[in-house]
Amino acid sequence: MTYDQALDYLYQQLPMFHRIGNAAFKKSLDNIIALTQALDNPQRKFKSVHVAGTNGKGSSSSMLAAVLQAAGYKTGLYTSPHLKEFTERIKINGEMISKEKVAEFTTQHQSLFEEVKPSFFEMTVALAFDYFAEQEVDIAIIEVGLGGRLDSTNIITPLVSLITNIGLDHQALLGDTLPEIATEKAGIMKPGVPTIISQTQAPVLPVFEEMSRKTGSPLILADQVYKLEPKTADGIHATYEVHLKENLWLSDVKLSLLGSYQKNNLPGVLSTLEVLKTKGFQISDSQLREGLKNIQQFTGLNGRWQILSQKPLTICDTGHNLDGLTQVVKQLLALQPKQVHFVFGAVNDKDIKSVLRLLPVVNFRYYFCEAQIPRALPLQTLYDEAQFAGLKGKPYPTVEDAYLAAQAFAQEDEVIFIGGSTFVVAEIPDL
Repeated sequence: MTYDQALDYLYQQLPMFHRIGNAAFKKSLDNIIALTQALDNPQRKFKSVHVAGTNGKGSSSSMLAAVLQAAGYKTGLYTSPHLKEFTERIKINGEMISKEKVAEFTTQHQSLFEEVKPSFFEMTVALAFDYFAEQEVDIAIIEVGLGGRLDSTNIITPLVSLITNIGLDHQALLGDTLPEIATEKAGIMKPGVPTIISQTQAPVLPVFEEMSRKTGSPLILADQVYKLEPKTADGIHATYEVHLKENLWLSDVKLSLLGSYQKNNLPGVLSTLEVLKTKGFQISDSQLREGLKNIQQFTGLNGRWQILSQKPLTICDTGHNLDGLTQVVKQLLALQPKQVHFVFGAVNDKDIKSVLRLLPVVNFRYYFCEAQIPRALPLQTLYDEAQFAGLKGKPYPTVEDAYLAAQAFAQEDEVIFIGGSTFVVAEIPDL
């Protein structure tokens, strides 16, 4: 197969969660176990960190990868979904897997796929593990796709597990309450493997404490160890003072991820790196600073409070659930904008009524749109619900149409924001 033929095969034949939603979710690890056994269990041939959570797991994974790269380690990074190109999901030291490798793997193992009938995600995880083993990475950062307990990545035994924020998302699959969702995330906790919790949340802490007792996984509450004091943000870096317990540890730490919500993720990243140091990884303070200062450059991460242009100030962010969008709106309002032109779309499995209630009415004009995926919330449904919620704006058939309209209306001293869904951000023309 060519790369395009391989992608067509994967997209068309195998269900893909990020395109079609819940129907693609497999409630079993049998397929990924069968695939990796046929591949001689590549996941046992490299060291790893496992990252789960509702919000922040992609940012945290990229922070970890950037710091480990800065420290000189050959670092694999597996994330999902991709924004523009499938190969973004699998990287080593920021370099995407080659299209030739994807085509070769798909061709070579087509008969295995026909026999096992794995999902799109299961095949992709198998490809990532096989590639990291073949390339002999020093360590791989593995981001959970959905949940944790039944996620295809959950066949690894990492050096350390990291769980970020727990919020309401994918309730149809993970449960309707925060403790139920946390139970699924806690499924990545392994006997004897330390688990870092980025953000202490009272409703879910007992879930993690109980799983810690059951599994013998030492539990570390990162925000009880590291305290962050935001200082400045210059549009290129956000600067923090980092306190270890009560004492200043690092001053003027520059973080290239500008979202104010990253203050919730950074303690978990710092705690995870400390555990890795106890496992033999050598990371100096200067290497830590270098990695955090250059996350996008080192890993290719896009879409996290990313500034696309200055006049008008144009920002995109992939925050898409209640917690994520709450943080986005808070940071938009902190800009004290004269007017925000908000390009907004959503997927059809979100609680859209609750999401729309979060969005400001005053000084916000909305450009409603529909991403070009089957899982997108239909434009007319979105527009009708938005009208009911009192949001002012118009519908546009595509993300590009909405974005162009926002650019046409926005004055130089106003703000354009694009978000509501990862897939809306993915269709920004100049990202």
